[in-house]
Amino acid sequence: MIFNRRPLLTWLAASACLCFVAGGTSSAQDFPSKPIKFVVPFGPGSGTDTSARYFAKKLQDLTGQPVVVENKPGANGFIAVNQVLTAPADGYTVFIGSNSTLAVNAALFKDLPYDPVADFAPLTMMMRSPAMIAAAPTVSYNDLQGLLDHAAANPGKVNFGAGSAGYQLMGELLNDAAKVRTVHVPFKGAGETMTAVAGGVVDYAFAEVTAVQELAKAGRVKVLAVASDRRVPNLPDVPTADEAGLKGFEAYTWVGAMVSAKTPAAETEKLAALLTEISKTDETRQFYERIGAIPMTGGPSQMRTFQENEIALWKRIVAQAKVPQR
Repeated sequence: MIFNRRPLLTWLAASACLCFVAGGTSSAQDFPSKPIKFVVPFGPGSGTDTSARYFAKKLQDLTGQPVVVENKPGANGFIAVNQVLTAPADGYTVFIGSNSTLAVNAALFKDLPYDPVADFAPLTMMMRSPAMIAAAPTVSYNDLQGLLDHAAANPGKVNFGAGSAGYQLMGELLNDAAKVRTVHVPFKGAGETMTAVAGGVVDYAFAEVTAVQELAKAGRVKVLAVASDRRVPNLPDVPTADEAGLKGFEAYTWVGAMVSAKTPAAETEKLAALLTEISKTDETRQFYERIGAIPMTGGPSQMRTFQENEIALWKRIVAQAKVPQR
């Protein structure tokens, strides 16, 4: 029996394509179908870790799949970034990053071993936490304007502490905004920084609300201002920088979720929709307000624009302040 093989081969090829498409669609529709891992570049208790654990619980509730938080601190976030970018790009490994790993590092490192824009696909913004400007109890001034006047009268003689590169650049941003020159003193984290402020080792520091509030309530530091457009409920008597005389000055740490840029679009979009849905709930807003933070509700496109603007800002500050690149 003689027959034409071409129609048969064409039919087989079409069938294979249909099966492949159907399988791919089913996979995307079923996502997630196994445990998800959130990788955090800082230790437990940090603002990034707190966000990761809150969103992990809510995502688990939405999907019925376990969501595990894994802390991988150290090496300026490179360890955590490497784990995410070398894991299978299937949507099951999520990077919970911050301003330092997703923006500041791009300004501070000459040869950054990853590209915070090209290597990642944004999912959602989570929160921002305004920086508090806290001074030693022994300084002569009691408000932000007093600090700035003192710094202007003593160029290069006033110092500020910072527990991370992000807070260091906030100090340089203040110098730029107020046209003063103060000196950065590095510390290992917010706790060590605030101990130095309370002990009068440095004149003032930038730190997150949670690191400052107990010392402030105990009278061990003077909180001069919050670098935000609104006061913080945890410390309602502390004025904004704008109210304290430095118009428009704002500085925040922030947290957002990303996956490897190699992750298929269907999985990325579904994960982004789930996490953005969580970010917009009243429960999430209330959670962040309790810890002195502000929820951020932007999805992938808003997060990408925000990230690129942050990178541009910190690159400008590094260049202006002549901060040595690493």
